[in-house]
Amino acid sequence: MQSSNGRARGGGDGSERSGEHHHGRGPQFVEAPGEVRYEDPWYDELASGWGEQGTTAPAGSHGAEVPTARRQREDGAVAAAQVYLEVQRSAAFQEVRSRYRRFVGPACAGFLLWYVGYVVTATAAPGFMARPVVGAVNVALIAGLGQFLTTFLLTWAYARHARLRRDRAALELRWDTQELTRGARSGAS
Repeated sequence: MQSSNGRARGGGDGSERSGEHHHGRGPQFVEAPGEVRYEDPWYDELASGWGEQGTTAPAGSHGAEVPTARRQREDGAVAAAQVYLEVQRSAAFQEVRSRYRRFVGPACAGFLLWYVGYVVTATAAPGFMARPVVGAVNVALIAGLGQFLTTFLLTWAYARHARLRRDRAALELRWDTQELTRGARSGAS
């Protein structure tokens, strides 16, 4: 059987467990069968400060300073993150979010009240819900079908509201954000 690191497992006597300390060495280096040494990732030292500018890798690891290309990528990512924060604080983004909230809050509250009202009425007033309306169709059946109908109506109203009130502004924000992010990443390299 193969272990997760690709090396064959031993005979099961327990001498090759990764958590053992051999010959006074710390837990960072573990010997596998055949005296091959490899680093055990479960016992690496904490990597606080790893990748920060001007710092080196943790003691005992083989890396030195963080490569320049990685640092440039990280600088570009930080610049891109700043772009997203600026867009989030912008008046256009806040307007799109407030339009969204002004529709979704009342719509969810209304639908939840309608659903809870249906469940409570079915539980508390079974005689009312059993009252026939037309033939074998009673109030409960009409109210239950009304639940499905209002779900579809709410979905239609949400899609219409998004199309008419938010989509164009959100698309403009997306394009602006992509352009600013592209400029921030290329300016950081």
